Amino acid sequence: MTVHRMDHVGVVVEDLPAAIAFFVELGLELEGETTVEGEFPDRLLGMEGVRADIAMVRVPDGPGRIELSVFKHPVATSPAPRAPVNVPGIPRLTFVVDGVDETLERLRSHGAELVGEVTEYEDIYRYGYVRGPAGVMIGLVEELRTR
Repeated sequence: MTVHRMDHVGVVVEDLPAAIAFFVELGLELEGETTVEGEFPDRLLGMEGVRADIAMVRVPDGPGRIELSVFKHPVATSPAPRAPVNVPGIPRLTFVVDGVDETLERLRSHGAELVGEVTEYEDIYRYGYVRGPAGVMIGLVEELRTR
């Protein structure tokens, strides 16, 4: 059996319009929005009475997509994680951008918080992490030279 491609990454958020705005500001494109409920999501997720609003955003020049979802039912029993980056299971999504500093400034108006510092690695790239919607770690990489 062969993996053909990675279809998407799913992120549960607390505020779907705010999450869409964050990722659109980052440079992704809104592909569509829908609501799911009924037997299919109940069976898929192993929960009863699932009702979720979903948006798909995509990288403009490639196949990468992110599914943003907010669950209306059942209600989550714990808040979004805000653990340090070294805790197992904490997701990190990383994007190559034109300029880390400029992108960070644009994302701050959408709630982005710098995790550590923006640092440079051997004159190859500048890299920084921000917390995005629901605390998800977003890596911003600026290539300083081509290999």
